[in-house]
Amino acid sequence: MPSTYFTDDHEWIEVEDDMATIGITKHAAEQLGEVVFIELQPTGETFAKGDEIGVVESVKAASDIFAPVAGEIVEANEALVETPGDLNEDPEGASWLYKIKLSDTGELSELLDADAYAALIE
Repeated sequence: MPSTYFTDDHEWIEVEDDMATIGITKHAAEQLGEVVFIELQPTGETFAKGDEIGVVESVKAASDIFAPVAGEIVEANEALVETPGDLNEDPEGASWLYKIKLSDTGELSELLDADAYAALIE
């Protein structure tokens, strides 16, 4: 059964064993407005927690995407690069950004659960 975590930077991470899917939250997508450009790192890149791993630009602003945990990108959602507006449609589902192999599952304890994230965005 996958577990879902959140960050203060409005990212979600769904974890099953040592694999995780990362994206931005619905709240973040609503705050950004219409997304017009997405830049993602290529498959095979490794990164540390807190590293910049992409950029999302909207008609309102450009926002960096930061790694919620350390890992290696096993898949980037290249379809979003072609149709960035899809991120607004289903940010917490089909419009995920990365699938990664976790380097240290212990870092998950530093993330927010659903209740803590809900309190953050109230």
